[in-house]
Amino acid sequence: MQGKGNVSIQRLLSHMRKAVEDYNMIKQGDKIAIGVSGGKDSLALLYCMNELQKFYPKSFELVAITLSLGNEGFDTNALIDIYKKLDIQYHIEDTQISKIVFDVRNEKNPCSLCSNMKRGAVHNTAKKLGCNKVAFGHHKDDVVETFLLALLYEGRIHTFSPVTYLDRKDITLIRPLIYIKEDMIKSYIENANITPIPSACKVDGKTKRTDIKQIIQTLMKDNKNIKDNLFGAIQRSNINGWHPPL
Repeated sequence: MQGKGNVSIQRLLSHMRKAVEDYNMIKQGDKIAIGVSGGKDSLALLYCMNELQKFYPKSFELVAITLSLGNEGFDTNALIDIYKKLDIQYHIEDTQISKIVFDVRNEKNPCSLCSNMKRGAVHNTAKKLGCNKVAFGHHKDDVVETFLLALLYEGRIHTFSPVTYLDRKDITLIRPLIYIKEDMIKSYIENANITPIPSACKVDGKTKRTDIKQIIQTLMKDNKNIKDNLFGAIQRSNINGWHPPL
């Protein structure tokens, strides 16, 4: 059973490798861009993918991509130090996404527009760097939360896919952390003395996703298996490329 405890990178890797193999995420010769925001999830993905590269039977290249959104206080130098320590190729892409979302558009609910713009910028940068795949750090909790967000706020059955091919961009998105719970990532980051980089986002912690997290925590007081049950239901539903483990 997944839990908190003292989570090592080896434990994360065991779950990540299973997800990679269950959904055939990595093929021989792939060049994979890792979207690194500096948060705990993307940093866990960065360290795990860097480690997986050392022993995975299919060889692949990695390049880290970080978007500078124009937020004051976002420390790109701290991320560059991590990239150099790992000896991993990296690219910092300067954007004005924050200014567009908050100042030009003045969005009341900015998360959707911001997410779409960030994904587009990462995809374009990855293509520019010769990558055929992009890896994002979405974990098991994200799968469930996105499902509930779509169900409760949009009235549809939906969550993101483990693997998504974007034909317009000719690039494939992969999410290698989908079998890993958020509390495991938190434990690993703490135990490995990795310091996440604050996003400096104006609405951090004040989103509908935060509300969904609180709803789930309330439900789990009566049933601690709520998240696992929802995740299993998503896999069995065969929506958006999901399927039960092979």
